[in-house]
Amino acid sequence: MSSAKSTRPIVTFLIVSIGLFMVTLDNLVVSTALPVIRVDLNAPLESLEWMVNAYTLSYAVFLLTGAALGDRFGRRKMFAIGVLVFSLASAAAALAPSADALVTARAIQGLGAALVTPLSLTLLSEAVPDGKRGLAIGAWSGVSGLGVAMGPVVGGAITEGISWQWIFWVNVPIGLVIAPLAAWKLIESFGPDRGLDPRGLILAIVGLFPLTFGIVRSSALGWGSSTVLISVAVGIVMIGFFLLHESRAKEPMLPLRFFRSRAFSATNAVSFVMFFGIFGSIFFLSQYFVTVQGLTPLQSGIRILPWTAMPIFIAPIAGLLSDRIGARPLMVAGLALQAFAIAWIARITAVDTAYVEFIPAFIAGGAGMALVFAPSANAVLSSVRPIEAGKASGATNAIRELGGVAGVAVLASVFAAAGGYASPQDFVDGVRSALPVGAAVLAAGALIALLIPRQGAPGTTGSRATDAPTREASLTSVP
Repeated sequence: MSSAKSTRPIVTFLIVSIGLFMVTLDNLVVSTALPVIRVDLNAPLESLEWMVNAYTLSYAVFLLTGAALGDRFGRRKMFAIGVLVFSLASAAAALAPSADALVTARAIQGLGAALVTPLSLTLLSEAVPDGKRGLAIGAWSGVSGLGVAMGPVVGGAITEGISWQWIFWVNVPIGLVIAPLAAWKLIESFGPDRGLDPRGLILAIVGLFPLTFGIVRSSALGWGSSTVLISVAVGIVMIGFFLLHESRAKEPMLPLRFFRSRAFSATNAVSFVMFFGIFGSIFFLSQYFVTVQGLTPLQSGIRILPWTAMPIFIAPIAGLLSDRIGARPLMVAGLALQAFAIAWIARITAVDTAYVEFIPAFIAGGAGMALVFAPSANAVLSSVRPIEAGKASGATNAIRELGGVAGVAVLASVFAAAGGYASPQDFVDGVRSALPVGAAVLAAGALIALLIPRQGAPGTTGSRATDAPTREASLTSVP
């Protein structure tokens, strides 16, 4: 590692973390403002759904593309562009005169976020010495957790205290500062494949878009809907063509040999099922306190904090431990904790459940999330060559997002079949049926985590040092 690179880890961490926090915050920040936006923009229910889903859909679809563009045109440059796109889209969202305009701005925000997220991890991984990478990734995961945790709280506070437009305006000055700082202070680097693979980019987008669209719409239209079935089928077919193309491409945006690594494949499977189980469950828990117990969105967000804020404190420790004992024991324990927490919440949830009864389960669930976040990122990066970290990060984030989208859709279908929003008891009936599904998926994830190779096995954490000569010979860096 060059001396210039070794002097930059703190500056790199600060810049990429602020960018990451901004985009993860906006994943949930709009949820608590929806009731006010509905009245202000005279928005129908379907438009409100798309104000949330447009961001998630665009984000999931373009994650692989964001990593590929960073490899081709420069990770520092594309990270800065991503921050700038996100900031300008935030201004457009704040100025939106109609529901359709707001949905469009949210989709462009998702595009910017898809550039920022994978490249923030790659830039940080390159700036930190191998022995401290787990700690750095743990802190990165903590920042991501903080953004998720503060989204509902910040959204509720700003909406109640100022106006809903300011949940978007706050991004603009931050982005206008971070984008030029990134261009000035970060180290530029490129991936091993300088070709853009335009056919791969098109096939990835054409495959992921209908697949994600179909999953998102399933909760409203039902899994038997022709729109959902056709969208999912087209997505699967196009992803098949994408994989076929990637297996033959000279410079693929997603090298399929990654999946020959048991560490890479098992870790990504774990990430998918964790996001499936946990985000599908949190989707309903965040509504419980408003719909059933009559609290304000801000009060509800604060009550969820014991869960969503735990990664802030535990993720850095988990990242450090993953360097020492490996990812497998931490991820097994983390998924088991989450399964226990969701199952316990399903058991105690009633119309009049006291908040104090939820706190132990919230803490256990949040700690379990933290035990998976950092070790999984470390395991994925350790299973590939350092110069391919961008592609691996993009693939992992896309898989995670698809897991979260699928989890919300599947649990929403179970919820709708057993309950609904007609009354507090109706909502509780739906939740008590949906949450056990999430718990079962998380328990299955704990078993999948046992497939991750133990510490010291080939392709696991700690093996990257053997790639140092390749890294110095192949990675192009510009101070």
